[in-house]
Amino acid sequence: MNDSYPSRRQTDKPQEKRSLLERLTDFISPEPDSRSELLEILQDAHARNLIDADSLSMIEGVFQVSELCARDIMIPRAQMDAINIAERPDEFIPFVLEKAHSRYPVYDGNRDNVIGVLLAKDLLRYYAEEEFDVRGMLRPAVFIPESKRLNVLLHDFRQNRNHIAIVVDEYGGVAGLITIEDVLEQIVGDIEDEYDFDEESGNIIASPDGRFRVRALTEIVQFNEAFGTHYSDEEVDTIGGFVTNHFGHVPHRGEKVRIDDLIFEVLRADARQVHMLLVRRDPMAGQRESALLPPGT
Repeated sequence: MNDSYPSRRQTDKPQEKRSLLERLTDFISPEPDSRSELLEILQDAHARNLIDADSLSMIEGVFQVSELCARDIMIPRAQMDAINIAERPDEFIPFVLEKAHSRYPVYDGNRDNVIGVLLAKDLLRYYAEEEFDVRGMLRPAVFIPESKRLNVLLHDFRQNRNHIAIVVDEYGGVAGLITIEDVLEQIVGDIEDEYDFDEESGNIIASPDGRFRVRALTEIVQFNEAFGTHYSDEEVDTIGGFVTNHFGHVPHRGEKVRIDDLIFEVLRADARQVHMLLVRRDPMAGQRESALLPPGT
């Protein structure tokens, strides 16, 4: 018998098993007709402890990524941490150290004219080389339309080994930027890095400059005790929910709001919720009412 052609006995048995399994599956649980029905099945599986909460959340995130586009989660142009090529390295390096990103869009003249991306690690050459040419260090910038689907963008990021893209509007102007981390966080939730809290650090961490990093999930009761405030927890339980209510929308990273004598700046957020806040006292407290603040305030 030719080994490349399996016998009838070898092929029939698996086919019979598959056919029987398919018939039983159709009889017990018909195939879902829509995405919403599929999600209901998955949620029911979680309720019956067949899959855990983290797995369900990631599956739901995968579905969401296929429905969202770049404009839904991008960092708006006004909140982009970008570098002006006209500045000398000693002028923008303190800014790079403060923001602590790994990549920065670089523009020439105005933010619509992005000429490349500067990697923070490349700035080490500034201290080692006598002649340092910033333009020569720039990596090519990738431009994408606002309407680009996140699942397609994620594939492109992986295929091209790229980590950041500049989002442009229909007229070619810069609308914002988006990173591979922003997309992945829609699936797996907030991704912590070396600048985030560790598990033992607590919900509120004071900095030497008088500012505080606060987890958005910190309960309002705990926040009130730490800051001497009297915020109500009747409508929401967490300080992140409280601040979001004052914005009137889910804020992006970099957005600020002043509430009484405190200024809240969003350090980390995704399309669904705030994750981390930077809180500081307002030196002009008592002289003005609560309000949203423009970038740079």
